[in-house]
Amino acid sequence: MWDPNVAGENSHRNARMSPYPGSQVERYCVPNEKVSWLVEWRDYSPVEYTANAVLARPQWADPQLGERNFCPRFNEKDGDVERRSREGFYEVKNGRPRNPVGRTGMTGRGLLGRWGPNHSVDPIVTRWKRDSMGNTVIHPVSRKNILQFVAIKRKDCGKWTIPGAVMNPVETSSSLRKEFGEEALNALRKSRAERQMLEKQLHSLFSQEQFVIYKGYVDDPRNTDNAWMETEAVNFHDDTGEVTCHLCLKAGDDSKEVKWVDIFDTLKHYASHWQFIQFVAEKRGAHWKEEQYLGCQG
Repeated sequence: MWDPNVAGENSHRNARMSPYPGSQVERYCVPNEKVSWLVEWRDYSPVEYTANAVLARPQWADPQLGERNFCPRFNEKDGDVERRSREGFYEVKNGRPRNPVGRTGMTGRGLLGRWGPNHSVDPIVTRWKRDSMGNTVIHPVSRKNILQFVAIKRKDCGKWTIPGAVMNPVETSSSLRKEFGEEALNALRKSRAERQMLEKQLHSLFSQEQFVIYKGYVDDPRNTDNAWMETEAVNFHDDTGEVTCHLCLKAGDDSKEVKWVDIFDTLKHYASHWQFIQFVAEKRGAHWKEEQYLGCQG
């Protein structure tokens, strides 16, 4: 699997960016050398922020800490909520869970619903790029096949991202198919007959060859000191293209656009997704970066 430790200080860069997504709130500035909780910083004064959409208490959000009858069991399976981290045991200080990677310059939950880990699953659906005759397309410089993945363009930042879903790790693959269908295929706006046909296609797709790319903390711009994203990224690959050729991509309500995107190193991805995509390309022996081959041309 992909190892986030090779990223060094960049593994916690997005989580310190300002302004915070969907707001004008500026984080307290955290330099690289002060990220770790092991470094003493008495003057650390993070900004407290939880979005109104979270405070409105939708089904996916926790109450505020201290509210009556809300006593979350951190580092445990808490009823239907998974509060254990894929990173292992995390510290709880003054009743609040502490980001296992380090300081972010913000306390509270921001846009995240759960105190502590917020779990998601990111399905990376790939196929080989083909020409009109059905032959795989080879990059002219690297001489490697070009890989494509299903990507959605986020409405908030305009970056291409994996059509993932926030869900407990124990939820079934049927939930994953459902979320992918809603985000990348606009399943909610299809007729009953269309949804039944789509379910058959998705069942075939998610039965294809697959491997887990990564499980753990995600360097996400929504992270705070007390709430953070974790994911399981899984690659579902259609080697022949016979399954994915029948999928009619159409953006759901939460995305601006959806399409098959060629995998190149210059594509602007959301959060840590570029690292997942790079790992998939290298694992599949596909083209990734042109520069590394330029010196080999003779």
